[in-house]
Amino acid sequence: MNGRCLVAVLAVIAVGSLMPAAASAQGTWETPWGDPDLQGVWTNTTTTRLERPDDLAGQTFLSDEERVARDEERARNADQPPPPGQTGAYNDFWMERGNESARTSLIVDPRDGRLPTLMPAEAARRAAYNAARGLDPAGPEDRSLYERCISRGMPGSMMPGFYNHNYQIFQTPGYVVIFVEMIHDARIIPLDGRPHANRGIRQWLGDSRGRWEGDTLVVETTNLAQVAGRSVTVYGASETTHLVERFTRVAEDTIDYEFTLTDPTEYHSAWTASIPMTDLGGPLYEYACHEGNYGLENILAGARAAEEAME
Repeated sequence: MNGRCLVAVLAVIAVGSLMPAAASAQGTWETPWGDPDLQGVWTNTTTTRLERPDDLAGQTFLSDEERVARDEERARNADQPPPPGQTGAYNDFWMERGNESARTSLIVDPRDGRLPTLMPAEAARRAAYNAARGLDPAGPEDRSLYERCISRGMPGSMMPGFYNHNYQIFQTPGYVVIFVEMIHDARIIPLDGRPHANRGIRQWLGDSRGRWEGDTLVVETTNLAQVAGRSVTVYGASETTHLVERFTRVAEDTIDYEFTLTDPTEYHSAWTASIPMTDLGGPLYEYACHEGNYGLENILAGARAAEEAME
């Protein structure tokens, strides 16, 4: 982060943290300078999948009874011991998965709740990447950006799936900053109409520009760097990805958030996900990704041990 960006972040935090939202009689929330107010600490934690499961094909919403039953089933499965020879993962106390939402998928367009068909070249690229993931890594670069505590990419940084899916939004006249708890990413979004950076400048979170359309913050992101992973932990983009996000505060404790991803080299059509954000009810805490994290070191040490055993 350069000095200018750091100053912008500090200014937004200093001013925004002192200015709570003001609600009018009509239920709108405004900053002291008249912009819609999105400030607060929010979470989008949910167990609802990005794509609609096969057993819910053709069903857009769950009944209350179905939601409760699926939450109970997931809780039972989460407490099962791992298969023999596997270490397993965290239980629900650590995972913070949340619960099912009323929708059967985060994807709302296409209407079937599924990702559009992949372009042939992209399908081949992903197959090669997934095959390589099963091989012993030669070095840390062979592991995902998330495992290396770099980023979850975009739109991955704004998507739920396991834990720490929490966000703090700050505002000043001319800027919105979204601070992501997971891997402490910070998105600095100018609102002054400036053009996007030169196309040769690529970033994990891209180059974002915002504008107000009524009460909705519309953020367009370009200049994304290639991120190989597409999974619950990392959902990256390509250099031809164009992302449009919409943030609308609809209640004291709720932001209606959705994004539309267009990428002609990856998908046959654009797709849209709707992921409501609700009041977290507490502060963000430091996400010290590498502190006490022996995962990457042990993955590489295990690969070297396996190679030595084969010599």
